[in-house]
Amino acid sequence: MKKTWIALLSILAVVLVLVMSFAGFYNTLVKMDEGVTQAWAQVENVYQRRLDLIPNLVETVKGYAAHEQSTFIEVTEARGKAAGAATPDAVNSPQKFAEFEASQAALSSALGRLLVVVERYPDLKANENFLSLQAQLEGTENRITVERGRYNEAARALNTALRQFPGNIIGALFGFRSKTYFQSQTGAQNAPQVRF
Repeated sequence: MKKTWIALLSILAVVLVLVMSFAGFYNTLVKMDEGVTQAWAQVENVYQRRLDLIPNLVETVKGYAAHEQSTFIEVTEARGKAAGAATPDAVNSPQKFAEFEASQAALSSALGRLLVVVERYPDLKANENFLSLQAQLEGTENRITVERGRYNEAARALNTALRQFPGNIIGALFGFRSKTYFQSQTGAQNAPQVRF
């Protein structure tokens, strides 16, 4: 009888250790997933800051360059598309993530064209309001880069845990999904050509 109890207690101890290990790893995956969600929220936050600055920048430039209407329309439309693509679901859907990235790239391109317009107006480049907005936009672009990097790090940690044992089993059992990374823009690997 005593041997039966020892065997039963041993089995119970092994099961308890396995359950505790399983629970511990599950909690680690939850923590990592929340880290990715938090990093994504920061990415959206800095992109929203950029979206909020754009109308002020456009209005300031409009005062000097009223005949550049097509550029203003292009920036406004790109801003609208970027705002519409911002969705919390993008972090869990590679397709929505790609749409988000494409809309932000289009907005960056439109902003670049707006800044080319600015080059034609020396008075505008000296305007204090414009300079302040431009500095805020540059700072926001730097924040975007930092937050995208932080998101990629959080996504890398989660993706690695989901590919390793026992994370691959626990992740599959509880529906954890790998996260998509931010990629550099097409052509970013090529140095810009400067011609004088």
